[in-house]
Amino acid sequence: MSFALPFLAILAAGAFAAYHRLRLAVWAAITASLLVACWLLGADPVATAIAAALTALVAALLLVPAIRKPLLTAPALGFLRKALPPLSQTERIALETGSVGFEGDLFTGKPDWNKLLAYPKPQLSAEEQAFLDGPVEELCKRINDWEITHVHADLPPELWDFIKQNKFFGMIIPKQYGGLGFSALAHHKVIQKIASISSVVSATVGVPNSLGPGELINHYGTREQKDYYLPRLAIGQEVPCFGLTGPFAGSDATSIPDFGIVCKGEWNGANVLGIRLTFDKRYITLAPVSTLIGLAFRMYDPDGLIGDTRDIGITLALLPRETPGVDIGRRHFPLNSPFQNGPIHGKDVFIPLSQLIGGVEMAGKGWNMLNECLAVGRSITLPSTASGGAKAGALVTGAYARIRKQFGLSVGRFEGVEEALARIGGKAYAISALSQATAAAVDRGDVPSVPSAIAKYHCTSAGRDVAKDIMDVIGGKGIILGPRNFAGRAWQAAPIAITVEGANIMTRSLLIFGQGSILCHPYILKEMRAAQDPDAKAGLDALDAALYPHIGGAISNAVRSFWFGLTGSRLQATAGDAYTKKFFRKLNRYAANLALLTDVSLGALGGRLKFKESLSGRLGDVLSHLYMMGAVLKRHHDEGCPDADKPLLAWAFHNSAYEIELALSQALRNFPIKPLGWLLWPLVFPWGRRAVAPGDRLSHRVATLLMTPNDARDRLGNGAFLTPGEHNPGGRINSYLAKAILAEPVERKFLKALKTKDIEALDFASQLDEGVREGWITADERRQLEELHAITLDTITVDDFDPHELRAASYYDLPQHGRHPREAA
Repeated sequence: MSFALPFLAILAAGAFAAYHRLRLAVWAAITASLLVACWLLGADPVATAIAAALTALVAALLLVPAIRKPLLTAPALGFLRKALPPLSQTERIALETGSVGFEGDLFTGKPDWNKLLAYPKPQLSAEEQAFLDGPVEELCKRINDWEITHVHADLPPELWDFIKQNKFFGMIIPKQYGGLGFSALAHHKVIQKIASISSVVSATVGVPNSLGPGELINHYGTREQKDYYLPRLAIGQEVPCFGLTGPFAGSDATSIPDFGIVCKGEWNGANVLGIRLTFDKRYITLAPVSTLIGLAFRMYDPDGLIGDTRDIGITLALLPRETPGVDIGRRHFPLNSPFQNGPIHGKDVFIPLSQLIGGVEMAGKGWNMLNECLAVGRSITLPSTASGGAKAGALVTGAYARIRKQFGLSVGRFEGVEEALARIGGKAYAISALSQATAAAVDRGDVPSVPSAIAKYHCTSAGRDVAKDIMDVIGGKGIILGPRNFAGRAWQAAPIAITVEGANIMTRSLLIFGQGSILCHPYILKEMRAAQDPDAKAGLDALDAALYPHIGGAISNAVRSFWFGLTGSRLQATAGDAYTKKFFRKLNRYAANLALLTDVSLGALGGRLKFKESLSGRLGDVLSHLYMMGAVLKRHHDEGCPDADKPLLAWAFHNSAYEIELALSQALRNFPIKPLGWLLWPLVFPWGRRAVAPGDRLSHRVATLLMTPNDARDRLGNGAFLTPGEHNPGGRINSYLAKAILAEPVERKFLKALKTKDIEALDFASQLDEGVREGWITADERRQLEELHAITLDTITVDDFDPHELRAASYYDLPQHGRHPREAA
């Protein structure tokens, strides 16, 4: 024991210093002190001397730059220059686009949750709130989604006019150009509310305020472009669309084959220098009705008319619809969610150089522009759409499950239905928090490349899960389409959100972790830049500054992962109140796990990691759920930590903890280098996987919360359009909940009488008459039961149609089909 004691002292000092992330000099001092103590306590002198010599050697190598740089850093720099694959221009732009917010803390393995909680609470201005309460509320009241989706396959003209007159297309356009100049939070709230009643209208409003001519001109346009186009876009005088995706370039937008050749041509009667474009685009939202097309293409200058570069690169331009050669007309039909969407074609379309967004100076910078704007737009439109649908769906389905009865019991009381209701409520709570968090990040000035990918993937995926569970709970009410159906169109539209703005499979397996592990890591990008620096001395100095903190951080994360796993994350100080501290402690453990696996994966696999999409996807899941739970806890604290919300918070957290541990275990079991996976397992799971999915008691609490009027339920649904009306069946059902609950005791009394009394009447009205006559119920109770019967009937009734109403009218407009059979008869 006396021989081993000095070496145990070195390990203890190293573990203590690593856990607390002490400086190397402090570690050396602590180690030296422990070795002196070992010598005084009678440890073996030879062992003590060996341990002291090893400590002195390591300290000299690492603490003295004159020794460290030539002996350690220089060889490391040489290795990195050979080992790192060259970055393509596309990859470089993607990695250098955007900023890093709190997600960067997660990759340190030691996030400062107090920093997250200290961010200002997202709040609307008085003007923005008035817009939500006024024009947005009025727009939602005017929406008849059944007519939009089934009858017209479009918004009626009066709705288009209302949207334009109230500047819905100008939310992101500054006030100086006639727009509303709203915050990202207001943009999020508007889309969320509209999406809770119609995904077609939310897409129509969302696209002009997302990636498109308005945002691109606002950020990069010339003064002339801003002065001319932005006022026209703000009032809907111009309807924009943006042509990026084509048949041979979907998610891989940099491979677009569309091209433009610099040449001279005719424009407005003059011979000017411009570009002759040939393009084939599809899936372009608003294309069929657009008047102004933003176009991405690869620009070439073979004759050197504007410079020495032949292949200038991806460039963005503005094409008025009436430009000769532009072909727009027919429409795509996206899954019975017929927002305006269609192809755009053009061959030998000439435009002057002045139509390039930003002018000639921005030629070839289109991919940079798109990445920055897409990061912002992707943070708002699709996450907000998912949030609106989930919020409204959670409240309406909860009300339906309480009102709808089978076997004399509300269907929501059956445990199988409770499970579905709990998933609906818990995921709606998480979606809402995540979508608001990304909007808040934009308002803080971030360009959240990684969080926007997280929000897009997880909000739309969880939104699809919510839509599926809603359909399961409401059964026949959901599968029979018609004006009374509040869920069918949302279910049909769910795959659209999954697919657009970067397919979800690609976003998960390539983008979230692939970009996040480099862009958000505290050291990786610095080391890559150092390795590629042509100045040898500058590269050496830069690598020296990043490499050793990186190694120290990796050791720290290994120690912290093991310690947190060993102690169940209990023995640590962290942020939060008495209730949420336990959640923050677990997140600290998972952050250390993520950082450890990130460093090992990047170190062991290097450039091969980007081809290990399953590993990347699983580590991306860990990152995503960490970020999402940070957003959920931030929201809970912003709202004053209400006790009533605890079931929703707990369900969302335990679901994410379960998904994190599942992803970590799958990553380790399938690690490409098997022995490394085996070695990492005890550091990550010293006691094995411990997190479990939300249990039955918690699910029961969440389900009950959705089926009972309460403050937590109101907060969950805040921002959804639930005003009851003729064209809002979900709003009507939700409004019935309180009345249905008040009538339940009378209903139970009446049903008991039907079973125990000798009642002769068979139909409901006659039974009520007999009940009043016999004194089993009072006249007031009769009126209450009649009202309950009416609202139950409205809740469960589905639509039916004459056959001709379900046929496409345009079919009978074709001469070969003649008149409709009913008309012919």
